[in-house]
Amino acid sequence: MEMDEFWHLIETARSQAEESGTFDQALVGLLAARSKREILEYQERFDELHGALYRWDVWAAAYLIGGGCSDDSFIDFRAGVIAQGRDWYQRVAINPDDLAEHPLVAAAAAEHDDVLFCEAVNYSATYGFKQLARDDEDFYEAWNEYWNAHPRDRVEVDMGEDFDFDDAEQMHRRLPRLSALHLPEHPA
Repeated sequence: MEMDEFWHLIETARSQAEESGTFDQALVGLLAARSKREILEYQERFDELHGALYRWDVWAAAYLIGGGCSDDSFIDFRAGVIAQGRDWYQRVAINPDDLAEHPLVAAAAAEHDDVLFCEAVNYSATYGFKQLARDDEDFYEAWNEYWNAHPRDRVEVDMGEDFDFDDAEQMHRRLPRLSALHLPEHPA
């Protein structure tokens, strides 16, 4: 699956979710209408994009938005960023502080709501495959076969510079707009 097709699926699911249901339900439905191979190719693109957001600055943004962020929550946050579509994904990949301009983030700032934390999106390919194959285990078996048949170089993740998310001064320096929303009692 080419990247443009991946993002088209995401945007289509977003449009359908606005009309009825939730994003993850719409995405699962779209995936279930495709072939098993296309679902596996979708998962490959998803993993690629998801992994590219595995950085300290993105994690710090999730930490501010969520009022904290565990390892598992960070997995869900990155899925939520992908669910926002190509434009938001690219903005976050370039500068996570741009999330201060995201309408959901700005609206939920006072509550430290879990906006953009979308656990179910991580499993959309699994659920879509299950609808098609009628068995959870089929996805994992097929994924292992697909992965082994399409070897790729393992890319060492560069998370960037680590820093203390609980240090308000560092957070204000690195993510000034998000910090202004989520740490207003600690001006820079």
